[in-house]
Amino acid sequence: ARDVQAVRYVCENGLMAGITETQFAPDQTLTRGEMTSILWKLAGSPQVAADAAGFVDTAGADCAGAVAWAADNGVVSGYGDSRFGPADPVTREQMSLMLLRYAQYAGMDTAQGGMAIREFGDFAQISGYALEAMTWVVEAGVLTGLDGALAPGQAATRVQTAQALLALSQIAE
Repeated sequence: ARDVQAVRYVCENGLMAGITETQFAPDQTLTRGEMTSILWKLAGSPQVAADAAGFVDTAGADCAGAVAWAADNGVVSGYGDSRFGPADPVTREQMSLMLLRYAQYAGMDTAQGGMAIREFGDFAQISGYALEAMTWVVEAGVLTGLDGALAPGQAATRVQTAQALLALSQIAE
């Protein structure tokens, strides 16, 4: 039921669409470019120069404008070698960082306290850059574990993303 509610939310709000008229493909993974485009839509699709981000691999990509906006507003960053990796699968920890940075951009309360994240068996697998973000998404209820694991390096699926966006919308209210 939570899956259906989340998919309905992202589709009705124009954040995500099905892969066909009748299929959502909930278990298909999401790319870094797609995740960035979703957050850009959530921000109201603000216009920026598509090449403003300075990444060598986003020029001409469908997500170029979204990535430029997100990079300009601190919502995303690249790999540090002038690449963004728009076609790479977005990992759960990368998505967590994007969601935290988006929440900060949107002026949401992202103060956190708590140790709930340490209860997950794979807590130590979280990359240093994503620790604060994963702590926040878990504490805020934006991201839930998968069978007792956080799976930080696993690619995020479309339905996990939809669930996170629905939870984020509930915090924003």
